[in-house]
Amino acid sequence: MLRRWSAAVLTAICGVLIAAAKISDGAPGTAALLMAGFLVLGFVLSPLAFPRATAAAADDRPVVYWRPGCVFCLRLRARLGADADRLRWVDIWKDPAAAATVREITGGDETVPTVVIGGQGHVNPDPSWVRDQIVPA
Repeated sequence: MLRRWSAAVLTAICGVLIAAAKISDGAPGTAALLMAGFLVLGFVLSPLAFPRATAAAADDRPVVYWRPGCVFCLRLRARLGADADRLRWVDIWKDPAAAATVREITGGDETVPTVVIGGQGHVNPDPSWVRDQIVPA
């Protein structure tokens, strides 16, 4: 559990330390701005930025295997926007079986995002391609 939040917590701690230094330099406005920026970055790096994982159901939605802090997963999530809710997001750091599935697809490593559509795995696919697969034409 701690590993999933480490990047977000470290970012928030850095923000607090930098803001404290700016306050001691007499720049409270800059400190507030920097702190807000670091908190937003911490949120983006946290598991909260992704749709809640659902139980492994027998539905036909595409599955996205991801992990917190992965910039490529963040890019996919951001570019999909509201369409991201049409996918099933599975955190490989939370689900060991999901991590094993990713290792099987990628040939032994845990490269994410790995998207499974129609039983076929795609490693770090282009977000526009994923959108085309999930949105009816």
